[in-house]
Amino acid sequence: MEHLIIDRLGHQGDGIAAGPVYVPGALPGEEVEGAVTDGVMATPRILTPSSDRVRPPCRHAKSCGGCQLQHASDAFLADWKVEVVRTALAAQGLSAPFRPIAVSPAQSRRRATFSARRTKKGGLAGFHMKASDVIVSVPDCQLVHPQIAAALPLAEELAVLAASRKGELSVLMTRSADGLDLSVTGGKPLDAPLSAALADLARKYDLARIGWDGDFAITRRPPRQIMGRAEVVVPPGAFLQATPEGEAALLDAVREAVGEAGRIVDLFAGCGTFALPLADAARVHAVEGSAPMLTALDHGARNAQGLKPLSTETRDLFRNPLLAEELSRYDAVVIDPPRAGAEAQIAQIAKAQVPRVAHVSCNPVTFARDCAALVSAGYRIDWVQVVDQFRWSTHVEMAAQLRVEGQA
Repeated sequence: MEHLIIDRLGHQGDGIAAGPVYVPGALPGEEVEGAVTDGVMATPRILTPSSDRVRPPCRHAKSCGGCQLQHASDAFLADWKVEVVRTALAAQGLSAPFRPIAVSPAQSRRRATFSARRTKKGGLAGFHMKASDVIVSVPDCQLVHPQIAAALPLAEELAVLAASRKGELSVLMTRSADGLDLSVTGGKPLDAPLSAALADLARKYDLARIGWDGDFAITRRPPRQIMGRAEVVVPPGAFLQATPEGEAALLDAVREAVGEAGRIVDLFAGCGTFALPLADAARVHAVEGSAPMLTALDHGARNAQGLKPLSTETRDLFRNPLLAEELSRYDAVVIDPPRAGAEAQIAQIAKAQVPRVAHVSCNPVTFARDCAALVSAGYRIDWVQVVDQFRWSTHVEMAAQLRVEGQA
């Protein structure tokens, strides 16, 4: 047995003591006791609890791997997530004013991916246990919207219907204006009997749509997502922000960052989360690598009333970024890349000296790296807005306003 004092919280949510020794479920300042194997105290006993330790709001917290930090207070988590972003910037020699974090409420996730398996007695659906492929049923999950939590029996029926005995289904459920929208992967090939069974299941649960392994299977009602003045029917499984509140916070930040720009280019535009609302007041060019997502964006724009001109372009921005001469015609850039960031595209933005940049990211490390490239090219970071729409997890998002030095 070893006695340790936890120094800090790691990026994966584990407490870290000198060594380093990783201690799952521990918080900074706590004294813990337990056996250490290969630098991990897997089953610690908390001897001196932190004042930030709270009772987890969900009864599945100890077993379910969906949340890592339900044992920490909301105030602690808010400060910690802001500090994660601040530390990433400091590692690049950067600092910036931080605005108060925007935190989505409990039970607000509008989309979640459940794992589902066939069992001898029927089906089992939920999230994986921590560091395991064992599925934990979470009928009263405190993370997802109650409409999604209540649909666990649907995922179980899908497993009985379409999972192999040893296989596992991935069932992505998304709330839409027209009911639940499902995207299922890992199931049996879609044939006529399975299509008929899925249609029955869709009627039974009054679903809007079931997508099957990337293809349309059953569409009873087009599942609309509201983006500004537009209604967008996103492709099955396509990316959406996790909570309405988180999306609103990021959109507010982006609107402020672009200011009164009349010509905006939205890079990694997805289905139009930012492009469509921004088209209320500005001409927008939306660029995205996924043609189906851009088709959905374009259809939504064409059927909306009162938007400024909005154009689209399918383009792989990793292999073929917009060049400085193409960017020079715009007053502002919105960029929301995947976790890898957008090193090549950022270099062209820096070269073009686009006056305003609204930088949205889900990875503090690549966010800081890309900000550093812009700052080296003459930009300043006016402010950073941290957004937490993945409560009780280690995940964090952020948005920043950058402007060329000397410009208002």
